Amino acid sequence: MNSDIVDLRSFYATTLGRLAERSIAMAITSVWANLPNERLVGLGYVLPWLDRFGTDAERVFAFMPATQGAVNWPPQGPSATALVFDEELPLVDSSIDRMLLVHSLEHAENPRETLKEVWRVLAPGGRLVVVVPNRRGVWARFEHTPFGTGRPFSRGQLTELLREANFTPGPWSDALFFPPSRRRWVLRFHQLLERSGRRLWPMFSGVIVVEAQKRLYQGLPVTKRSSRRVFVPVLSPQGATRAARTPPRL
Repeated sequence: MNSDIVDLRSFYATTLGRLAERSIAMAITSVWANLPNERLVGLGYVLPWLDRFGTDAERVFAFMPATQGAVNWPPQGPSATALVFDEELPLVDSSIDRMLLVHSLEHAENPRETLKEVWRVLAPGGRLVVVVPNRRGVWARFEHTPFGTGRPFSRGQLTELLREANFTPGPWSDALFFPPSRRRWVLRFHQLLERSGRRLWPMFSGVIVVEAQKRLYQGLPVTKRSSRRVFVPVLSPQGATRAARTPPRL
């Protein structure tokens, strides 16, 4: 089950969504190394955090998977949003300094292929920051939030996946220790629950955050990857047969 762009925007417009955004931002800050004038790309639904972490970047793009949908961003100025297929990003090799993945990897059809494509577009020594639902967390068990959809991960599973894609995992962080409740009296104590959770039940966080670095010293076997997608030209009628599209011979 994939999260739709409308559902994602609606969730982050709620009180629960704003508190979740703030908690995740604090976790990302703890692993976010300062790279001035970087080229930053967000993959998934990353708009709430690109506004915060993209202020010092040379250029910022928001890539949204085709299965999710896209919205215009930023509200002012030229659009920096693109609707993409996450296994075939519209970027040349080694063209990006850092990528941020939120609401992306857990919905990918093939997470390994998605990470290999991210590896391709990252510059040597480039950094990847991944935010995924925690398999042990409470948030992954309720579908009224975007973290209850898709494929949750444990730290071990995410580490293995990153290493298979030729990334070296670095610092880790966690977020969303308060329960995903809509009740106001529960949300009123979210700061206390968040601080207590970091000390008392760290393994049950709602999301896992990790920064990884592109690894260059290990060779990769050269294989030809064929896309599973069939792209249809926009002007080609869906029901048209080959005979109908082929002009008659004179």
